Formats: sequence, structure tokens, C-alpha cells
Amino acid sequence: MANLPLPAAVAPAGPVSLARWTLGFCDERLVPFDHAESTYGLYRTHLLSRLPIPESQVITINPELPVEEAAEDYAKKLRQAFQGDSIPVFDLLILGVGPDGHTCSLFPDHPLLQEREKIVAPISDSPKPPPQRVTLTLPVLNAARTVIFVATGEGKAAVLKRILEDQEENPVPAALVQPHTGKLCWFLDEAAARLLTVPFEKHSTL
Repeated sequence: MANLPLPAAVAPAGPVSLARWTLGFCDERLVPFDHAESTYGLYRTHLLSRLPIPESQVITINPELPVEEAAEDYAKKLRQAFQGDSIPVFDLLILGVGPDGHTCSLFPDHPLLQEREKIVAPISDSPKPPPQRVTLTLPVLNAARTVIFVATGEGKAAVLKRILEDQEENPVPAALVQPHTGKLCWFLDEAAARLLTVPFEKHSTL
């Protein structure tokens, strides 16, 4: 189901200036940025403060809005950044996967998996707290030029076998991420990959 072998390197064709990057978030919890559950808050503290990316080029939700309005506002910001494209085409999306197979804030058997019109959707009943979140939808994930999943730890082994090897009638959300024309790559550690029988590339840690 995935493009194997894995992992694969995604390399730019030439020199990359971080100052020219625009960064967004695949999903976000509707909490203040100084809250421990804020994805942007964590990135701002541990990563963005060390990178030469102007704050104006980091697209975030407005956590002070109700969840439906926060989703609409974030979608508006993305369309502005992508010059009005009906579906933003990201150069690169970096995703995770939960033990239940969820990715972004798209959870198994949730109605949002059927969303085809909105590029950003609100969720108020997330089975994983906090319950209110804003998430990119599958049409955006599958429009990206490159999607990279990163999964580590034994707790992910069973669901990764389901995603990468089993053909299921009701696939988990992460298995529904299949870029239409882009690349799909998986980066796993040995613990996460331990149940896989498909061939994949191994790389030593330096």
C-alpha cells in the first residue's frame, strides 16, 4: 500500500533557504499557544526559535475562536498563502500515526474521513483529548507532492503491519493517505518495523 522500500530520502534539487519557507500545521489542538498541548507552542519553543524562518511565514490557527470559526480562519490563511488554490498543494507534509491508525486529527470511523469539500475541518469529539481540534482533510493530504510518515516504538508495530501489508475493507485513516501524484515515504525505527515482512532499507544511526 505504501511506496517501499523505506525509508527514502527527500532531497531538494538545489540550495534551500529556510527564510523562503512557509510552514503550516497538519492539525492543531484548540488550546492557547502557551498550553502544554499546543503543537505550535511546542514547535515555537523547541524548533522555530532556532530556525531563520520569519514568523510571518508560519501559518497558525487562532485558538481564541470557536472551533468551527478557527477551522474556517485557518483555511482562509492557507488559501491566501497558496494564492487562492482550491486545494493547497504542499511540497512536503510530515505526518505521524497513532496506535489506532489515526493521522492528523482524522480518527478511525469518524465522519471527517468522508469530507471532500473542506480543506480544513473542525472536530469537537476527538477520542484523544483535548476534544476540540482543527485538521487538514484527506483531499489536502493526498494532493501533496511528498508525504513522509514518521513512526517509532513497539506500540506502532501492529498498526504499521496493518497499513503497509494488510488489505483491509475498512482501512485505518493513515492508510487512506495515498498522494495522487506525489511520493509517500515511511521512516521507521526497528521497534516500529519489527512485524513487517515486506522488504525495506535499513540505515545505521550515525
